[in-house]
Amino acid sequence: MNNLQSMLNDIEKEVRLTRHLIGKDALNHRVIAAIKQVPRHEFLPDDYRFLAYDNGPAPIDCGQTISQPYIVALMTDLLNTQATDTILEIGTGSGYQAAVLSRLVKQVYSLEIIEPLATQARQRLKKLAYNNVTVRHGDGHFGWPEQAPFDGVIVTAAAPFIPPTLIEQLRAGARLVIPVGLPYSYQELLVLEKKADGEIKTQTIMGVSFVPLTGGKASTHKT
Repeated sequence: MNNLQSMLNDIEKEVRLTRHLIGKDALNHRVIAAIKQVPRHEFLPDDYRFLAYDNGPAPIDCGQTISQPYIVALMTDLLNTQATDTILEIGTGSGYQAAVLSRLVKQVYSLEIIEPLATQARQRLKKLAYNNVTVRHGDGHFGWPEQAPFDGVIVTAAAPFIPPTLIEQLRAGARLVIPVGLPYSYQELLVLEKKADGEIKTQTIMGVSFVPLTGGKASTHKT
């Protein structure tokens, strides 16, 4: 069994184990196909490539991590993407989540607050020909107003509260997938859906553990 197939099998096992939380027995086949297409080892530093197809998080540069494959697959599934969508990602990291999304949607805009990571991810994604991903160094708390509204927003770091700007930049009918909670304490993965009348429907999926969302109002204000 190759490493990729082992990782896919682990994702399937995790889905079965958490089906009572996520409300489904299998992830969307488009999401699994996208996971298959993206070589995860290309998004890890050389010293940690041996961890690429383990079903767990792994270190990348600047003290950050690449998320567990199951969590990447689950959050992508929860976003409920369509091929014509434009998606905003907050927290580019190594670029892996953006690469997975790029196989599913028309355009991905990704913000990374750590400038060296933004530069590395931009170069990596260009080298690997993920041409429908645009990476910018910036504070994800404020979103990307020039490109809004978005057909979905995904946040790959835990916020102490839900940034209102990201809700404002959602198109009606779109979803925000975000982990919420304090650093190194209990966090919850939430899905927010913006209704046509502006009402927000919120669903709590499960407990998770993410690095903290930093920058901007996220560190100084609460709503």
